[in-house]
Amino acid sequence: MNDTAKIDYKSTVFLPKTDFPMRGDLAKREPEHLKRWQAIDLWGQLRRASAGREKFILHDGPPYANGHLHIGHALNKILKDVINRSQQMLGKDANYVPGWDCHGLPIEWKIEEEYREKGLDKDAVPVADFRKVCRDFADKWIDIQREEFRRLGVEGDWKNPYTTMSYGAEAQIVREIGKFLMNGGLYQGARPVMWSVVEKTALAEAEIEYHDHRSTTVHAAFKVKKASRPALEGASIVIWTTTPWTLPGNRCLAAGKDFDYVVIEAKGTAEGAFVKAGARLVVSEALLPQFLGAAKIGDHIAVATLKGRDLVGTVCRHPLDGRGYDFDVPVFIGDFVTIEAGTGFVHIAPGHGADDFELGRRNGIEIPQTVGEDGTYYAHVPLFAGRCVYTPEGKPGDANGAVIKALIEAGTLVAKGSLVHSYPHSWRSKAPLIFRNTLQWFISMDTNELRKKSLAAIDNTRFVPASGRNRLYAMIEQRPDWCISRQRTWGVPIAVFVEKKTGEPLRDAQVIERVAQAFEQEGADAWYTSDPKRFLGNAYNPDDYEQVRDIVDVWFDSGSTHAFVLEQRPGLQWPASLYLEGSDQHRGWFHSSLLVGCGTRGRAPYDAVLTHGFTMDEQGRKMSKSLGNVTAPQEVIDKFGADILRLWAVSSDYSEDQRIGPEILKHQAEHYRRMRNTLRYLLGALDGFSSAEEVGSKDMPELERWVLHRLSELDGIVRKSVDDFDFHTLFTQLHAFAAVDLSAFYFDVRKDALYCDAPTSLRRRAARTVMDRILSCLTAWLAPVLCFTAEEAWLHRGGAVADDRSESVHLRVFPTVPAAWRDETLGAKWEKIRDLRRVVTGALELERAAKRIGASLQAAPTVFATAEHAAALDKLDLAEIAITSDAHLVVGDGPAEAFRLVDVAGVSVVPALAEGARCERCWKVLPEVGSGGGPLCRRCSEAVAA
Repeated sequence: MNDTAKIDYKSTVFLPKTDFPMRGDLAKREPEHLKRWQAIDLWGQLRRASAGREKFILHDGPPYANGHLHIGHALNKILKDVINRSQQMLGKDANYVPGWDCHGLPIEWKIEEEYREKGLDKDAVPVADFRKVCRDFADKWIDIQREEFRRLGVEGDWKNPYTTMSYGAEAQIVREIGKFLMNGGLYQGARPVMWSVVEKTALAEAEIEYHDHRSTTVHAAFKVKKASRPALEGASIVIWTTTPWTLPGNRCLAAGKDFDYVVIEAKGTAEGAFVKAGARLVVSEALLPQFLGAAKIGDHIAVATLKGRDLVGTVCRHPLDGRGYDFDVPVFIGDFVTIEAGTGFVHIAPGHGADDFELGRRNGIEIPQTVGEDGTYYAHVPLFAGRCVYTPEGKPGDANGAVIKALIEAGTLVAKGSLVHSYPHSWRSKAPLIFRNTLQWFISMDTNELRKKSLAAIDNTRFVPASGRNRLYAMIEQRPDWCISRQRTWGVPIAVFVEKKTGEPLRDAQVIERVAQAFEQEGADAWYTSDPKRFLGNAYNPDDYEQVRDIVDVWFDSGSTHAFVLEQRPGLQWPASLYLEGSDQHRGWFHSSLLVGCGTRGRAPYDAVLTHGFTMDEQGRKMSKSLGNVTAPQEVIDKFGADILRLWAVSSDYSEDQRIGPEILKHQAEHYRRMRNTLRYLLGALDGFSSAEEVGSKDMPELERWVLHRLSELDGIVRKSVDDFDFHTLFTQLHAFAAVDLSAFYFDVRKDALYCDAPTSLRRRAARTVMDRILSCLTAWLAPVLCFTAEEAWLHRGGAVADDRSESVHLRVFPTVPAAWRDETLGAKWEKIRDLRRVVTGALELERAAKRIGASLQAAPTVFATAEHAAALDKLDLAEIAITSDAHLVVGDGPAEAFRLVDVAGVSVVPALAEGARCERCWKVLPEVGSGGGPLCRRCSEAVAA
């Protein structure tokens, strides 16, 4: 045996070499990156490097400092981080200050529960002491949540977050309230608000959720006292309500202006009917069949038909007339009346509904006080004093039963029943709510044209998705005045003094500023611990004023964050570039921030608003502990790593509801594995590469120039996706590039040159030069999403990209891609070549399945193609592209038995075995091997000799 045969040719092949692990082991490695980022002061370096750049400020909508993070928190913060990182890498200054919402009912409720468990009475504890316990509770959860957010890879000014309970924040919130006070927008008035009997406070719309609820229903008769038309003489107008307990508060009726109403006379009734034969009743003609069934009326005659407008001027008696309700009940037109259910009439209780209140006010109707804060009727309410609508535990009381019994005794009950329908509940206690007339503080939507300014600001705001604009616009257009007072303790007080003599609030800018300065020094506790003289000064007598004890709606707190964060923090700017939250915040943070901004500064505090959907389980169900379908972010991180969770966050259209679960996460882990393998291959292929080996793009083979063209295309896609906040498209495109363009094509084709060409080979040098450019681009483009993995790859980098001395991939900007790389003609040409290659690959797969070949290098197919395909392959090596040892190209149609793909017209393949022997180094089957030249092909012989 000669010496050549003894050579270990494997050792002469340039196989990829890297320390970058195949397995991510993210749960272990990610915390190490977090420690390193802290050690190198990554955040500080970013801020210093960004000085003077265009600012991009995403203002953080504050999460509530109460409990561990759920998957919705994770989605929200990851999206914010992806946006901030990508804008930073566009070359902007993306200074992100995270924040927390600290005041409000959830914490107060939790502390009250703890007090009750200890047998303590919250009301017996000094206010300042109770507030301190609430503050300590919030502080504890801020520390916990901060670490949980950081574990997600979210970068920001975690050392200096903002909180709504900081002294400076509380002071500025008071100043914002003061601005509305001084411009006349803030007023005190009595009107119905959503009230929680359990929590004994008014609730904002954003604190309300709707659940199915079984309500008792009644049809009640209002006897006509004064008829607007003769046909109404002796008749009764019938109403239907799901809240019988509101009937003591009734003061008028509403009809639809253009609806048809029918006066009927009952001739026969079924057993159990409350209606007597001969009774004349007025109901909607469209709803007559349903009404007859509910009232158990059989035979009847139609006496007359009237339009709703014909009923105006009619006056009725209350159903409990003669029992303490001896007043007139007039009929008015209401544009909110419908004929979807009931009788086509609405009984109006001005103290128990927004529409009722407005209709009553417009027509000079009394707004009665009937139900107290504990859910019981006041002592002055006839028949029902002390009766309970809802108990302190949120259970139905005895009010409905008492009202129904009184209606039966009065002979005015027409029918009773029950209905399961959507009903407002407190999002915290889950108890049903009531509309209740109370004295509250409001911000007027019309004073200072707040509504008009807000609608104009919406039109000047960019919404992503665009549908968010219409949703917020409709809410502002329709909303009543903003009730900002809450009858609670843990929050920023409405620091206003009311003159006892006139009932008017004191409007004095110096008083407001004295209060604000006291809050800056001691926090809002100063309102409860200080002598009023401290605030009023010498100009006013404290005995002449009452100090308001209500706290402000927490949505006013968070709606004011732009004032004490964007305007006061160095390095930020007002307005914010972007607000980003879930779609429920159209009625929450987006909404309140808009009103505060427009009410005090004349415009919205944001240029753009982005909304994301909610997170559901894999079947599209809402997550709940009872269903056992909750996916906790902490569990996902422990099992898969935060990068998998980050990948999930951008894996679908986040403007819609997203789904998550074990199978979905496995799918994301597989996507991650492919991307990681791509990075690992690049790092291995670039082992030992240096700038001395580089080849200029003009001197590169066509295949490499095509890859550069693809990088140019991707650069445009990445930048547009970042501008559009479309990260689903961004990652989908990068994943397809890695899996299809690189792994399944370019890497596959170039393996032979990388492994077997001599180091000085132009083809090999060009391939490594291009791979260096790919690594540079991919690590930057992936960094906003896979922040840990991109960093890991960057730190393992070699080659020319190693000349970039950035300590972190996150200190880079997206690479500048030369315009010369873009070549649309070349791109179209290689699409045609790749189509042809797919046909060859398909044919060889069949040969492999039939065991006629083991590897594609054993083949030498004949490819029949069109002249266009042949022109595309001119001066190219088809065998190299097809990864065969030889290949023959014939212009024309192939024989009938040739392999074809239906989606590639004009190409067919006839497989054949390659002739010659196998090279022991590159494994190509060539005639030149073994014919006197030894076991190697010429190329490999020269490479080994070199």
